[in-house]
Amino acid sequence: MKTSLSFLLLALSILPLGARAVEAPTADEVVTASDAVRNPSEPFERKLTLVEYIDGTAHSQTVLRVYSKVDPATGQYRNLVRYEEPPRDVAKTVLMNGTVMWFYDPAARSSVRISPQQRLLGQAAQGDVVTVNLAHDYRAKLVGPAAGETLNDADQHARSCWHVELVPSNDSAIYGRIDYWVEQGSFHPVKSKFYSDSGRLLKIAYYHKYGESLGAQRPTEIILIDAVNSKLVTTMNTSDDKARAIPDNWYQRDYLPRVGQ
Repeated sequence: MKTSLSFLLLALSILPLGARAVEAPTADEVVTASDAVRNPSEPFERKLTLVEYIDGTAHSQTVLRVYSKVDPATGQYRNLVRYEEPPRDVAKTVLMNGTVMWFYDPAARSSVRISPQQRLLGQAAQGDVVTVNLAHDYRAKLVGPAAGETLNDADQHARSCWHVELVPSNDSAIYGRIDYWVEQGSFHPVKSKFYSDSGRLLKIAYYHKYGESLGAQRPTEIILIDAVNSKLVTTMNTSDDKARAIPDNWYQRDYLPRVGQ
């Protein structure tokens, strides 16, 4: 009897550990893990093709080459964006280093400071095409049910997600607030809503077409939908991702005329 009782007590002590539900991650853990899904940690370059659609019909296209590298001093990415198409824009360059963004036009041989919110093509702003670690620029808070939320992705497949609210933590933040849904388990970003500083909803994004890139499954397409008129859509497709040693001097304003020469 004593042996049976000892066995029962042992079993009861083990059961809660085996049956215990997996503890939910913190909001910071969700955002950090999703950053790792979206962004390679090593310096890299990628091709980015933007297409603007109006009522389902392609209206215009821009092709960019993006060079991204983490600044060890800040933990945020430095970005250089070169225009490859259309022909009239070839070799135009955008530099984002910290909180400052510069636009260089080789025809004018000058660079001017621009805002990350400035429109690039369709619903895509200049700040949407650069690589950003959200965990660096925003404070995160889990919202909604403790068990998460279920929502449909771009293909209308139901996903169990953590819903995170992001608000700026420094001047580098591009948006006034972001509602962000990240799939449980995989930490794949599924959907975002972007708001202005005044609280106006600007656009909705879906992270789509996951594929292998630089050692991880990453979204190869982002679909941006106008918050007022859903017939206005812009897609951003990534391709040709590759690790690359990028010289530090590329991220200096004075060097912009010589990049790529």
